Amino acid sequence: MKQNETETQRVIGKVKWFDPVKGFGFVVSDAGGPDILLHANVLRNFGQGSVADMALIEVAVQATERGVQAVEIFRIEPPEGTSDLALADFEDIDPEIIRAAPLEPARVKWFDKAKGFGFVNVFGRSEDVFVHVEVLRRSGLADLQPGEALAIRVIEGKRGSMATEVSAWETALKLSQKP
Repeated sequence: MKQNETETQRVIGKVKWFDPVKGFGFVVSDAGGPDILLHANVLRNFGQGSVADMALIEVAVQATERGVQAVEIFRIEPPEGTSDLALADFEDIDPEIIRAAPLEPARVKWFDKAKGFGFVNVFGRSEDVFVHVEVLRRSGLADLQPGEALAIRVIEGKRGSMATEVSAWETALKLSQKP
């Protein structure tokens, strides 16, 4: 790619991997070419602290002396096939109840990716809400940080209050403002 460093082009691809601890990861363009660096700051500007491996992503990229880098994110969609898998926690619950749950503002209490779960607090509620790592993955996320602002859908399930969908707060706001 030989172009001026100020020029950008829009690319659709998949997240190869992203490590929030390292602060970066890489995207593979559907059109081919070199891996695209995805820096944590670009992801945070989109309103997310993490992104699931193999998530579909649309970004503006720029060629630099150090390689091709994402400079803006336009959209992120969960990895293909994740919504088709049934979670044991939700198998006895009417899908209409899950779909009808409203998005609610919440903040991460703690999340342990190695354990595969964590808890968030919905504003105005005293009880913790359980979040399973597979719900994150289906939502296009890979990890959560304490204090992170979210929008979640909550149902009463086998474990008490459970998240069925998780969005970064900024992403939920953008989606709710679309006509």
